[in-house]
Amino acid sequence: MILNTDSTKPIYVQIAEWLENEVIAERFKDDEKVYSQYQLADLFNINPATAAKGLTILVEEKILYKKRGLGMFVAPEAKTMILEKRRNETLTKMVKDIVLEAKRLSVTKEELIQLIHNCEEEI
Repeated sequence: MILNTDSTKPIYVQIAEWLENEVIAERFKDDEKVYSQYQLADLFNINPATAAKGLTILVEEKILYKKRGLGMFVAPEAKTMILEKRRNETLTKMVKDIVLEAKRLSVTKEELIQLIHNCEEEI
């Protein structure tokens, strides 16, 4: 992954999301050690404090946990928590935005559902 330095999304948030994606893809499994702030800093050529901030977000969300002196580890059920969070936050916001735009364009519910089906078939 390459961080988007032009994004309005802070780099530490991008780091947290990248780690979440790694958990979803099962490149990091439950109770497995993840990269340290220094490893992340080297990997992405960023300040270790920025990497630490990304890790802290995930600790606060209980997706990662600390083992004193050993590092950060993936919490049990982390993948499930991430998927639920993204469904509840990200996907809901996206759907609300789509419904709002559909209303602006006078697209009916049936037309919107058909668009969703068409897109699904293309994927």
